[in-house]
Amino acid sequence: MVAETISKLTNDRARHLLRILIQRYIRDGQPVGSRTLSKDPGLDLSPATIRNVMSDLEDMGLVSAPHTSAGRIPTPMGYRLFVDTLMRYRQPKDGDMRRLQTQLHDNYDDPGALISSISKMLSDITSLAGVVTVPRGPHAKLRQIEFLPLSEKRVLVILVINDREVQNRILHVDREYSSSELQQAANFINEQYAGVDLRKVRTRIVKDLENLKNSMNQAMHDIVAVAQSALDESARPEGEYFLAGETKLMDFAELSDIDTLRRLFDAFSRKRVLLDLLDRSIHASGVQVFIGEESGFRILDDCSIVTAPYHLDDDTIGVLGVIGPTRMAYDRVVPIVDITARLLGSALNQLS
Repeated sequence: MVAETISKLTNDRARHLLRILIQRYIRDGQPVGSRTLSKDPGLDLSPATIRNVMSDLEDMGLVSAPHTSAGRIPTPMGYRLFVDTLMRYRQPKDGDMRRLQTQLHDNYDDPGALISSISKMLSDITSLAGVVTVPRGPHAKLRQIEFLPLSEKRVLVILVINDREVQNRILHVDREYSSSELQQAANFINEQYAGVDLRKVRTRIVKDLENLKNSMNQAMHDIVAVAQSALDESARPEGEYFLAGETKLMDFAELSDIDTLRRLFDAFSRKRVLLDLLDRSIHASGVQVFIGEESGFRILDDCSIVTAPYHLDDDTIGVLGVIGPTRMAYDRVVPIVDITARLLGSALNQLS
């Protein structure tokens, strides 16, 4: 849809007007009218002509008129077009770079403090909420799995990961399983998946169970299918992140409604929403920008999230970014997030 709209917006005058309108709205937070735009030195157009162009932009779904206001504000699609094709990035100010480098230097000998301080620094520099995930550990490979029957339709799962790490999980199942049934399922998993990265095991199990459903007995099929949840939980990253500056979101009128803030802070406290979103950025190449409903979570429809992965050697081990309203200064925020991820990765490589 966005690509199709971009192809239609071939008029340089319309593109220029849209860019100026979005820049004005990001700066002032107020609907932008034709009279305001006509005073811009870059637009040599009459208010009537501007009104016609804005009407065309509204028909394309790039701007909208809130309530009965004569002005227009960008839609998420308008922001997307702006970020992808119209925006000119600004290099971080020298003062911001010095603050980042000082923060990295002050916590040079403590990786934990370094990670946690970056979220606060991102928040301070951007005046948005800053977030940094705890680095992933080494790739986890399945060495062995065992099942032990417990009472009340429960099964104890014993996982041996990498060389020595042992994890226990309790599964709640639909019926009682005998020791022989559980041993048969364990033998199948150990024969098929020992030595495989846990993040790949669950995907392979889904595929293999589908292919083998006619040749595998139902009991083994069921317990292997249930065991996927234990393997999936063990394959997840540490499941933690440092979040700083979330109260700064109260400074934006569009997020300051008490119900909106309550839902946002509840999502932050439960963590799963942000973790799922950040997990989607872990394998991205460079900066990702999620605008409004692009996040996939309704609670974040009024927000934008800018993320970038950070690396240790050739491995992506975490993600950092900022959370704010869709009305954020993308031209300034995107380069800051990008450079911070690069500086953090460089610092961690020197520590390793």
